[in-house]
Amino acid sequence: MDKKIRLLIIDDSVLIRKMLKEVFDNSDDIEVVGMAADPFIAREKIKQLSPDVLTLDVEMPKMNGLQFLSNLMRLRPMPVVMVSTLTEAGAPATLDALEMGAVDYIAKPNAENPERFNAFAELLREKVRMAANARVQPMTAARKPRIDPAPITDTKYSKIVAVGSSTGGTEAIRELLSTISGNCPPIVITQHIPPVFSASLAMRLDRNMAMEVLEAAEGLEVRPGRAIIAHGDYHLRFRREGQKLFCVLDGSDKVNRHRPSVEVMFDSLGQLMDSSKLVAVMLTGMGADGAAAMKRLHDAGARTYAQDESSSVVWGMPKAAYDLGAVDEVLPLGKISKAILEAAR
Repeated sequence: MDKKIRLLIIDDSVLIRKMLKEVFDNSDDIEVVGMAADPFIAREKIKQLSPDVLTLDVEMPKMNGLQFLSNLMRLRPMPVVMVSTLTEAGAPATLDALEMGAVDYIAKPNAENPERFNAFAELLREKVRMAANARVQPMTAARKPRIDPAPITDTKYSKIVAVGSSTGGTEAIRELLSTISGNCPPIVITQHIPPVFSASLAMRLDRNMAMEVLEAAEGLEVRPGRAIIAHGDYHLRFRREGQKLFCVLDGSDKVNRHRPSVEVMFDSLGQLMDSSKLVAVMLTGMGADGAAAMKRLHDAGARTYAQDESSSVVWGMPKAAYDLGAVDEVLPLGKISKAILEAAR
C-alpha cells in the first residue's frame, strides 16, 4: 500500500479540530498526524512531524491564518487547504490566502445537516489528496499583478474568449488577465467557486485589471473590453439578440459535480455561435469538467488552448482536455494571453 498522506489540522476550535479529525479517521490513505490550536503550536508540530499537507483556519488567536501562511510560504512552502467561513467577510481573506500560495479552500460545514456534512467530508478528503500532489506556488514579486503591459491599440477582435478553471484558477485567471490590455476581446470565465467568492473575486480583479471585470448577472452583455466571471452556484449560459450576446444565470442541476460548470458554458456558446468565432482555454483545475465540451468546440472549428503541467497547480482539467484531443496547443500560463489575443483577431 502506498504511504499515507500525513495531515496536520490547524484550528483554534476544539470542536472543529475534532470534527475534521473524524473526517479522516475512516480514510485509508490520509492520516492525521497532529492538531494545533494556534500557529505557534503548528510551527513546532511542522518541525516535529513533517506533515505532507496542512488544513488551516483563517481566524485564529495570537497570529491569524494569513500571517502564518505568509511566513510558511516564505520559509517552508508546502500544500495548504484553507478551511474558511463562507461569508462575504471571509471571501477576501480566503482569496488573499490563495494569492499567498494556498492550494485550495473549503467552507466550514453545517454539522447539523448529515447530508451536507457527508458531502463536505468527501470533498475535503478529495482536496487533501489533490493538495498532496499539487505544485505549490508561493507568492513572489513575479506573481503580483502586472497591469496593462501592452499598449491599447485599435485592434478589432471578432471572437469571444471562453476560459474554464478550478483548483489554482483564481490566481491563474489573475495572471492571465493582468497581461491583457483594456482593449480586449469579450472574455467569459467559469471558475468553480461559491457565490460570495465569485463577487469578491470579480471586484478584486476589476480594481486591478485594465479591462472591466464583472460577476455574471442576468442580461449582462458580453462585449469587448469586459471579462465576466460566472456567478457562484449558477451555470453561465447565454442568449442571443441579433449580433449581441447576453448572460443567462441557470440554477439547474450540477454538471460534472459543479455549478457553475465549464461544460455548460462551453456548450451554450457552441449552440449559439459559429465555433470558428470562439477561442476556448482550459486552465489549472482538478477533474475533467469542460473537457468533452471543449472537444465539441474544437471539432466544430474553435481555436483551443490548455495550460501546461509545469505552470498548473493541478493538471487535471487541462490534461483531460488534452487527452481527448480537444487542444490545439498546450502552453505555459505566461504565454496563453498572447496566443488567445492573436487567435481572437
